[in-house]
Amino acid sequence: MASCSTSKSSLTYFENSTPQTDSTYMVGKYNVRIVPDDELGIFVSSSDPAATIFYNMPVSDQTIRGEQQVTTVPRLQTYIVDSKGDIVFPVLGKIHVAGMTTEEVADYLQARIAEDVVDPVVRVELMNFNVNVMGEVHQPGRIPVKSGRISILDALAMAGDMTEYGERENVVLIREENGKRTVHHLNLNDAAVLESPYFFLQQNDVVYVEPNKIRQENSKYNTYNSYKISVVSTIVSAASVIASLVIALTVK
Repeated sequence: MASCSTSKSSLTYFENSTPQTDSTYMVGKYNVRIVPDDELGIFVSSSDPAATIFYNMPVSDQTIRGEQQVTTVPRLQTYIVDSKGDIVFPVLGKIHVAGMTTEEVADYLQARIAEDVVDPVVRVELMNFNVNVMGEVHQPGRIPVKSGRISILDALAMAGDMTEYGERENVVLIREENGKRTVHHLNLNDAAVLESPYFFLQQNDVVYVEPNKIRQENSKYNTYNSYKISVVSTIVSAASVIASLVIALTVK
């Protein structure tokens, strides 16, 4: 009976948008800000490689942060933002980067290095940009972000989309903000989510897709059936043992 029950949950995204009518939604501001424990890749170059050699950390074969295997391809070492939001940069020393975007850090470093180097080029990448997708999706897990920008729809697509048991009206987003974990609820049946300040994700966000009522009822039904089968099996086994003992005593 539980498996045949119905639910009001819809499988359609943005079901309240007007059919066959084009709509326009404002794209909110999207800025991933650097926070403590972030890993930055900073690469400095110019027309004269010798002029910028001291602004780049040496290459190494060490393990990439967050991975178990040691890479055999030499790579520039990265900078870990400390608890105060600082990194120690060659030549320039300690620099406070928390709260800045990667573009702002690149502009700042470029201006400082330009005092000694002609036309330097600085590239800054966030190396540990990952989001986690859990719950009723086809491929739950951690998703590395290479493009520097990811929306909740991108994350769900990379996780194989929701299953038919995913609750689209209440997708939970867990985020670390200002030293606290905050929980936000997104209704993907409502097109207004496209303008939500939480439509775009940030590093270490967790997206949890709750199971709908059908999944919950099926789970309870299956758990009850398993328990009932276990009890019946135990009773049958006990009855079999008792019957064997009775037969043995009777024969004697």
